[in-house]
Amino acid sequence: MGITTRDDAAAYRLNDGKIILQTVDFFTPVVDDPFTYGQIAAANALSDIYAMGGRPLTALNIVAFPCQMGDIFVEVLRGGIAKVEEAGALVVGGHSIEDKEPKYGLSVTGLVEGGQLKLNSQAKAGDLLVLTKPIGFGILATALKRGIISEANMSEAIDGAVTLNKNASAAMVSADADAATDISGFGLIGHLFEMMKASKTAALLNATKIPIWKRSLKLANEGCVPGGTVRNRSFFGNSVELTTPAAEALDDILFDPQTSGGLLIAISPEKIDVLLSLLNQAGVERYAVIGEVVSEETVRIEVK
Repeated sequence: MGITTRDDAAAYRLNDGKIILQTVDFFTPVVDDPFTYGQIAAANALSDIYAMGGRPLTALNIVAFPCQMGDIFVEVLRGGIAKVEEAGALVVGGHSIEDKEPKYGLSVTGLVEGGQLKLNSQAKAGDLLVLTKPIGFGILATALKRGIISEANMSEAIDGAVTLNKNASAAMVSADADAATDISGFGLIGHLFEMMKASKTAALLNATKIPIWKRSLKLANEGCVPGGTVRNRSFFGNSVELTTPAAEALDDILFDPQTSGGLLIAISPEKIDVLLSLLNQAGVERYAVIGEVVSEETVRIEVK
């Protein structure tokens, strides 16, 4: 499988039934501390492997930075390596170029057993939708760049961004979830839309159940939103209906581009208790059941 299936990583089946997963992601700094930036960028890249139910094996650094920032980028690389090692994988090399604007990320290779592969095209009508991290990180990162808040003001969200989706992925595999994706640049709505499009279904979300990072709603109401929010609304807005005041209040949050967001898991009601129990046991604290998959001919997302 490649880019045509709307999945988070490419998948290549080996002769013994195992499947190789391949993905890549990198971006400019979202926080000031270089070590933390490296951790977030690495966790974000690794997340695509976890969304497919796999485990990371190796990673290649992708680095672009001004020469005068060499000492700083040592810390970025240290942060990335620490997170890859936490994932049980190895950094085996990479490539760097000189650039005016710093960028960092990883190309990651992973492995998954054939029977454990999770696709975003297998969501079924009646499935419940579980989100494993709050949203709103893009708004907070924009506020940080504008000097409106400090990293201390968004420490909870930063802790969430550096947290691997490793435990959440293991829980969804053990609970035999139907489908999954991770929430990143397209925001909650964009990635949910891709899941519904691939699965030929629709979704109904409960606005009051969607977890959001502290301060993000207030900042959004004050107009502090990233450009990615506008682009995501332009791409996906025609397929979304906000039918209650609670839903309308989350308009910017729903389209907010995330960095190292959580997993969005579709699972049958019969298995939801097992999944939630496993998430609790694994220490995944901010998960929530945010809606359900419904059967409709047109891809549509209703938030009520």
